[in-house]
Amino acid sequence: MNVRRSLAVAAAVLAAPVLSSCGVNFDAQTDQVYNPAVGVNDRDGSVDVLNALVVSGSAGSGTVVATLVNNDQEKDDSVRGIAGAGQDSSLAVQVGGPKVIPAGGLLNLAEQGKVSVRGEQVLPGNFVEITFSFDRGEAVTVNAPVVSADNPDYADVQVP
Repeated sequence: MNVRRSLAVAAAVLAAPVLSSCGVNFDAQTDQVYNPAVGVNDRDGSVDVLNALVVSGSAGSGTVVATLVNNDQEKDDSVRGIAGAGQDSSLAVQVGGPKVIPAGGLLNLAEQGKVSVRGEQVLPGNFVEITFSFDRGEAVTVNAPVVSADNPDYADVQVP
C-alpha cells in the first residue's frame, strides 16, 4: 500500500509541470499587446502611431490626437502630412505645431500638435480613416475612432 501511495505522489509531482503549462505558448493572452485606451495603434513601421483618435467638439470638426514614436535611434523623422484616406479622403486636415519626431523619441499630438480635421463624418461614434506620412518612414493608415470632447478624459484637448 505504501508503494502505491509513493508512486501516486511521484506521478503527481512529474505531471504538475506538464499540466500547468497548457496555457503557456507564444500566443498566450498575457503575451499579446493590450491597449486599454479608446484609440488605435499601428506598430508596423519605423514610426509607431499610438492611441490615434479624433476628439470632436462640434459636429463635423475635431482634433487628431496620437503619439508618434520614432523607432530609429539615430535619425530624426518628421511628419510630412496627415490626411483623410479611403472613403474619408475628403477630410480637410490642417497640421500645425511641431513636426519633428526626435530619434528614439516621440511627438505627442495631443500636447504639442495642432491637427484639426473637418468633414461631415467627424461625429462621435464614427470612425475615420487617416494616413500619417513621414519624411523618412513609411506612411501609416489607421481607422481612428471619433470621441466626444464632453468626455472628461479629453477635457485638456483643444478642439476647433
